[in-house]
Amino acid sequence: MKQQRHKREESFSILLISNVGQSSRQFHVSRLLVRVAVSMLLVIVAALIWLACLAITAGQRTQELKEQLSEQEQTAGQLEEEIETLKSEKLSLASENEELNRQLAAKDSAEENETAETLETEETDREADPAFPSRYPCSGSGIMTATYSGEQPYISIQIRADGNIIAAGDGTVSEIGSDDTYPLIVEVDHGNGYKTRYMCRSEAEIKTGEGDPVRIGEILLTTKSNDTQLDYQVICEGETIDPLTVIDAKG
Repeated sequence: MKQQRHKREESFSILLISNVGQSSRQFHVSRLLVRVAVSMLLVIVAALIWLACLAITAGQRTQELKEQLSEQEQTAGQLEEEIETLKSEKLSLASENEELNRQLAAKDSAEENETAETLETEETDREADPAFPSRYPCSGSGIMTATYSGEQPYISIQIRADGNIIAAGDGTVSEIGSDDTYPLIVEVDHGNGYKTRYMCRSEAEIKTGEGDPVRIGEILLTTKSNDTQLDYQVICEGETIDPLTVIDAKG
């Protein structure tokens, strides 16, 4: 019967010799322990490499962030400069706008003064022009009973017996007539674009004829009855206007 041989487990020996004495020590390390130690060493090396890679990546990332921060700071500086420029331009524009408003106000004031002077001149000219129909169309006692409107393009005046119908301005009698409403109608052309029409609802005595010149305040009709109604109309350039506007122009 063959004797069985025992397989010895392979191991490693580590010999430590002192450099100051004759003593020495010897350690026996099994293969398993060596493998474990080598594995741990590899793991540590791999971890160190990984950490080194992380550090390099973090450094690169930090550098990129610093560069981005520097660019953003430069951009912020440029924006601040642009803001200051815009503020300066805004102040300049505000100053120009204020100056333009001042000039516009001065121009408007000058135009208003010129318009007022023109109106005053026109009014003065009208007052000086006897042909302008600015006179109230009756003398004596008279009461206005109806005002001008779109439906009634004339004013109505109630004239007492002591009153007369007179010419509102210098002109020429252009028409004398009548209709179903008015027994007597007298129209005066003042030769300046204005015409006046005197429409009497009662019998009256005519004091002029067609084609006759009349002076401002001259009697056109003499009333015969008390409370005679006169409908007075003013025509300017072919359009009826409120007679009070030209009467008031006289003041």
